[in-house]
Amino acid sequence: MADTEAFEIDALWAEFHTAVNMTSQELAAWLRTSGAGEESEQPPERAGSERGRGVLAILRKRQMDLTDADIGLMHDVVDTVRAERTAGPRDEGPEAAWRHRLMSLGHDPLRSERDGLA
Repeated sequence: MADTEAFEIDALWAEFHTAVNMTSQELAAWLRTSGAGEESEQPPERAGSERGRGVLAILRKRQMDLTDADIGLMHDVVDTVRAERTAGPRDEGPEAAWRHRLMSLGHDPLRSERDGLA
């Protein structure tokens, strides 16, 4: 985090928490649900994708505790949510799959439009 200016971190922190509109509890529950299979369920600490677990870890941190890897993931998540929201659901897949991809990053597109991501 030493290479990034404090004001850039402040802006990214705000943008990330706008893009990620699910609470840590909601995301943890979603990752457990989406990671559950017919035969077995993953342990809670390994549920969901690596990116989803990374988002969850960031949600549980204080801004001052961010690592360079966290900052990179935050940029990636903001960019991905923005791109997915702009593109919308894909024609070849159902809208539910699009929503589930976004929810795995902590963004529920059915929530009120407070995100301001364009």
